[in-house]
Amino acid sequence: MIAEETDGEAKQQAGRTFDMPTKYDPKQVEASWYGYWESHGLFRPDTALSVRAAHPEAGADGAGAAADAEPFTVVIPPPNVTGSLHMGHALNNTLQDVLVRWRRMQGRLTLWVPGTDHAGIATQHVVEEELAKEGYSRYSLGREKFVQRVWAWKEKYGHIITDQLRRLGASCDWERERFTMDEGLSRAVRQVFVELYNKGLIYQGNYIVNWCPSCATTLSDIEVEHEERDGKLYYIRYPLLGDDGYIVVATTRPETMLGDTAVAVNPDDSRYEHLIGRYVKLPLIGREIPIIADSWVDPEFGTGMVKVTPAHDPNDFEIGLRHDLEQVQVIGDDARMTKEAGKYAGLDRYEARQAVVKDLEAQGLLEKVEDHVHAVGQCYRCDTVVEPLVSKQWFVKMKPLAEPAIEVVKDGRVKFVPERFARNYLHWMENIRDWCISRQLWWGHRIPVWTCRSCGEMFASVDDATHCENCGSENIEQDPDVLDTWFSSALWPFSTLGWPEDTEDLRTFYPTSVLVTGFDIIYFWVARMIFMGLSFMEKEPFSHVLIHGLVRDALGRKMSKSLGNGVDPLDVIEEFGADALRFTLVSGIAPGNDTRWQPERVEAARNFANKIWNASRFALMNLGDFDPGEKPLAQRELTVHDRWILSRLDWTAGEVNRHLERFDLGEGARELYDFVWSELCDWYIELVKPRLYGRDGEESRRTAQHVLWHVLEATLRLLHPYMPFITEDIWQRMYKAIGAEPPVPSIMVTPWPKPAGRRDEAAEREVEMLTEIVRAIRNIRAEQHVEPGRRIDVVVQATPERRAALEAAVPHIQTLARVENLEIRSMDDPKPEKAIAAIAAGVPVYVPLAGLVDIEQEIARLEKELAEAEKQLAGVSARLANENFVSKAPASVVEREREKQRELAERAELLRQRLAELRE
Repeated sequence: MIAEETDGEAKQQAGRTFDMPTKYDPKQVEASWYGYWESHGLFRPDTALSVRAAHPEAGADGAGAAADAEPFTVVIPPPNVTGSLHMGHALNNTLQDVLVRWRRMQGRLTLWVPGTDHAGIATQHVVEEELAKEGYSRYSLGREKFVQRVWAWKEKYGHIITDQLRRLGASCDWERERFTMDEGLSRAVRQVFVELYNKGLIYQGNYIVNWCPSCATTLSDIEVEHEERDGKLYYIRYPLLGDDGYIVVATTRPETMLGDTAVAVNPDDSRYEHLIGRYVKLPLIGREIPIIADSWVDPEFGTGMVKVTPAHDPNDFEIGLRHDLEQVQVIGDDARMTKEAGKYAGLDRYEARQAVVKDLEAQGLLEKVEDHVHAVGQCYRCDTVVEPLVSKQWFVKMKPLAEPAIEVVKDGRVKFVPERFARNYLHWMENIRDWCISRQLWWGHRIPVWTCRSCGEMFASVDDATHCENCGSENIEQDPDVLDTWFSSALWPFSTLGWPEDTEDLRTFYPTSVLVTGFDIIYFWVARMIFMGLSFMEKEPFSHVLIHGLVRDALGRKMSKSLGNGVDPLDVIEEFGADALRFTLVSGIAPGNDTRWQPERVEAARNFANKIWNASRFALMNLGDFDPGEKPLAQRELTVHDRWILSRLDWTAGEVNRHLERFDLGEGARELYDFVWSELCDWYIELVKPRLYGRDGEESRRTAQHVLWHVLEATLRLLHPYMPFITEDIWQRMYKAIGAEPPVPSIMVTPWPKPAGRRDEAAEREVEMLTEIVRAIRNIRAEQHVEPGRRIDVVVQATPERRAALEAAVPHIQTLARVENLEIRSMDDPKPEKAIAAIAAGVPVYVPLAGLVDIEQEIARLEKELAEAEKQLAGVSARLANENFVSKAPASVVEREREKQRELAERAELLRQRLAELRE
């Protein structure tokens, strides 16, 4: 309805030319504001706080100078320097930005540290692909020149994702941007390594690792992607020693049987109890191997007997350690069979599989083959099937580091939101394995360990070593491997603030306040940051961990390249704007839960932005002669509509703040949407139009202007963390429209709105009655297909207590519902005959049937309405009968439910009466 209003009358009232575009264009609005914020230094904590202090409301909220303000710190989960913005990034950074902008407006000393990760394997892979196109390899260049080439690539392309974060509106302090291989962070990495090494917590040893034959490096568990594939389950006969019998084992990888050193059964499996301790002859190879008992074996898999290959399976490796089994490696780093594989040596692993199966079949040792679906691990970078191999690697001893990291979660010093993820964290930490930290790459933090060729001494050093610490020889060699990328990321909360130096930033902003991240890296990043923070800062790195889910497609599937169902957030920004994307991602989500990307939701968010724009445009057209310095609200005579909207604003401010404190950003967005769309735009602005046009006198017009200005300005502030661009643009236009300078340069440094003690339940009840009556009449008009321009007669019945309020509402009902005559009868007066009935906020509403409806259709409609009322009543009654709800919910919520129960019961009874009358 706002858009239907012509500009003429408003412009005449304003007495000035108005230049706000009629249509909201996000490209035009969003183009300049980010540069404006950045150029004014508003992302810097001290600058934002000092600028905010100039606002007239700043002193009232208790926020002081930077030296006294409570810090609020967030460190960005550093995206890969090779990356570009995807929906996961967009969700994660929108959540962070909402929290950061909210706390900044609250007067906290707010810092959001940005940065990127060097992404060892991913970045090296990209540069190697470039070299291959030029006919080179990293080996032909040599290590030093190759690393220089990667740095050059990073300087050329590394800014892409940070530029994209700017388009999203991320209000990071870019002057503090870090990179996991910049000089300061590199020194922090070395310092941590050397200290752990000297404490005996870093060691070199043989362990089973994830090996990518294509990338020729180990992979962390997080770098291995598992994909369900159709495969085969091979049942192989292993001859028993001492008689003519045999046992049968099942495997998906028959080529690895060449490296078997045992067969295992579950000790509780009575079928095989008599075989434990006996030996079998390994088919094709002839090696004699024992039958052992181990509780890891699943009696339900295959035959309940499993082959044990310690050199080629992580679980078998652990069984091998428990039973002191030999490790026989039959597959090499190049995924070809080794000499230990006998006649199969030199074959590719899949060629060997075919040859082994053929030979087993020829010897009568292949019992059967079944179709079998199983998860296959692949390299996240090149999709090559990963090979578990035993190799010499560097490890961190985790047990001593994990114990304090377990305690800080158990005692609540680190809280997960939602709490259920703490259980996942604790389960992993309590069953932790040592961490393999070495990678066979050239790009990354090279392991700072040197070996002396003269005396064999091995030592670690923070600085590049020039000679042996033991014998003084200069004939030393640095370890060729680099550290796992997660090693440097684990130091991110304190290394980015200057550690190991004792910087002012480190003293001020550590520990950080909240970490926002996905559930999939709780183990690989969150846990490691916690134990590193405790080890080197003696303080947990953050107090809260806000976990979000995945952004899935409309069918609930994970977005992936293979499915082709990904949505580029930059395309969404281009079409709908960053604010629409942000609001879509945040609204309707709950912490920890996945969300589905549905195009209609981003369209709805765009429509919401349009609604805000149109409502603001209408307001500003009517505020041209407004003077905010005139008589304040407290001295004005407010109408019931004014008191209502101010009461609803108070409620909304309190609820949004409550949701943000609980990290329930989705519910905060919902509260704002409902207030802006359903209360401010659909009702208050419509109700206040006649006053803005001067129809109720000059004093009433001035009061209406004052209330509209106050509510719109506060609403923009509440919306700003969610939709920063449009709110900034409109807020600046508000002051331009009245020819005034804003009190501060940007809405992002205005004080966060707080409830102002203007709750007015009487006004809320009165306006609710008005709006419900209008809705009821509109619904009847729509259902009966009454022409939009036709005015109809309406009868309402009122108790004596409500009569005065209804009489005051008559002109508004007539205007908003297109009513010609509105008759108010007492509850004792006879009900109109042959009229359509509705119950609105407990008020019977009748529209005479004459020429409007079919009686039978009306009976059917009322029966449907009665069924819905009874259904709602049953739901409310069930909630109130739940002792858990009544005891735990806030008293105000319980009372609202009881009021709803009374209204629904009353409505149902009135509907029954009306149905009885019509049936007669």
